[in-house]
Amino acid sequence: MALHLLVVEGNTRAARERHRAALGYTPSEGYAAVLEKLAPDAVCDLCFPADEGANLPDGAGLESYDGVVLTGSSLHLWDMQPEVMRQVELARAVYRSRSPFFGSCWGIQVASVAAGGNAVRNPAGRELAIARNIAPTDAGRAHPLLAGRRAAYDAPCVHLDIVGALPPDCTVLASNAMAPVQAAEFRSEGGSFWGVQYHPEFSLTHVAKLLAMNVEALVADGFFSDSQAATTLLGDWELLERAPARADLAWRYGLGPDVTDAAIRTTEIGNWLAHRVRPQASVRGRA
Repeated sequence: MALHLLVVEGNTRAARERHRAALGYTPSEGYAAVLEKLAPDAVCDLCFPADEGANLPDGAGLESYDGVVLTGSSLHLWDMQPEVMRQVELARAVYRSRSPFFGSCWGIQVASVAAGGNAVRNPAGRELAIARNIAPTDAGRAHPLLAGRRAAYDAPCVHLDIVGALPPDCTVLASNAMAPVQAAEFRSEGGSFWGVQYHPEFSLTHVAKLLAMNVEALVADGFFSDSQAATTLLGDWELLERAPARADLAWRYGLGPDVTDAAIRTTEIGNWLAHRVRPQASVRGRA
């Protein structure tokens, strides 16, 4: 039987439409495409808990999924608005369902809050485009989520907030200078979450188009010297995505196969599918 996965979109309708205008798809659609490429037998449903009145699965509905994935978002957990709290409550229900649970960026923050931790504005500032020198902890080196990762690796990222206080039952799996929790496992109410602060689902082109949505603000914040510098970088990254053998471009921006090779970049998602989703589906008699 096919894997049945639920992709939970972290953004409001307005934010989703901004992404669609810039990228041609929403974050949940993009995540579903990555999942279906890694698991060709997967069928993905999408849900939108940030939208008031959205039709969300209950506990029994969540148990019917072989895995649940939570995307990134432009929202902030310290804001605690209704569109945020609906996602926290859904995450708590996912834990109770014991369905395998994964998330990127916003996803790890929501999973932390749902398990009794919190999320805060990063005192080190915004981590943008590439998270550098992510290092597995001792626990992370032995954990299947990071199987195949090097002793230090890079990954696409776009975030201002991070996990702050840790949930009571958790294992930190990786960190770097910008975020003490770059990968973790949280356990709550009989369920478990594997997740990362970065975005293994993002290609270079995806990151470039996200940055292009906010060039003026990034110039003002000092990430680019001017708009021409931004245009040059974004164009180069899109070109490198199409022509990964361009060693000159990879060298210019310090980008290695952790980022340019899709099979390596999506390591954590593939590991979650292999080590959590497929075994659980087999136990439940759906594989």
